[in-house]
Amino acid sequence: MAEDPPLPRTERPDAPLYLASYLRRRARQATPEADSDAPETDSDAPLYLRRFRERRADPDAPDAPPPVWNGEPLEVTRAWAEITRTREIVPETQAGAFKVAAQVHIVRHGETQGYSTESGLTPLGGWQAHRRGFDLSKGIRDGEHLHRGLLDGLDLWRRDAKVTEPRPMAEFRNFQVATPDGLRDVTSAFRMYHALMERYERAALGDRPMWLVEVDRFWNVQQGGADPIHHWMTIPMLHFEPPASCVRRFWSGFQRLVDEAPGARILCATHSGPIRAFAAWAVGYDPGEPYNTEEVLVKLKEGGGEALVAYRNRVQEVQVPPTAERPDWWEGIR
Repeated sequence: MAEDPPLPRTERPDAPLYLASYLRRRARQATPEADSDAPETDSDAPLYLRRFRERRADPDAPDAPPPVWNGEPLEVTRAWAEITRTREIVPETQAGAFKVAAQVHIVRHGETQGYSTESGLTPLGGWQAHRRGFDLSKGIRDGEHLHRGLLDGLDLWRRDAKVTEPRPMAEFRNFQVATPDGLRDVTSAFRMYHALMERYERAALGDRPMWLVEVDRFWNVQQGGADPIHHWMTIPMLHFEPPASCVRRFWSGFQRLVDEAPGARILCATHSGPIRAFAAWAVGYDPGEPYNTEEVLVKLKEGGGEALVAYRNRVQEVQVPPTAERPDWWEGIR
């Protein structure tokens, strides 16, 4: 049986170039007079490295000049650092700096049967909601207030916590549409719009009322595959509740719940439009549509004047709007 030919030898008797250069530098540092004729000089090093070596070699060399602001030397102090720091903060570094008075999870509902009907969640949506509650149960401490998934999780983790029954609150409704029958949820307004539009198209009754025109424009955006919530947030519509109103009534609801149960953990299940408006108000730009059961986390600081709002890996410190600044829309929604 023939033997395989030997593999070529790859060992080199000489050191690699980088190692040879290193050994020459070490030898020159040990006996500088013996290597005076070496071709390599300090000028071969980058300029920044030569200047750094010169400063290290000269103990009398002056330190780097201080920073200058408006022509005057600037003394960097803790107060200056506090003024210039960004308002976007990482909560882990602030964990011990304040006490959390309440924690609110604003969670989008699970997958629904559709936006044009109130037929509830799909089987997938039901599983999503159960799973979300189950996951939230992992962060509950004994004695904390925070259904089906949450209770299952608490039972599994053997946590002792008081969980109140879910209840509807007007503050956390979807954005409203002003119709001849009063304020309606945008899904409810769609059913009314669909019935009236058919009559106008068949009987040619004349000009359509403005609220019908605006609802028609909103749902045409949805049917065209575009983003109707972006349309609502950026295009003024006279018969649609403004996004800022949703944000203010959300804060009104949070404050009411905190007054009822100080220190509670609040789970608010609502729709994507108000959630997106709330997040955009906090971070200063539209961060995008939340997925089903995705959340915005709000941590209210003790005292009620400030809060941290976290959404999609960004945390923003915000001022809580005063309760007295409720808009006119609020009275109609209640």
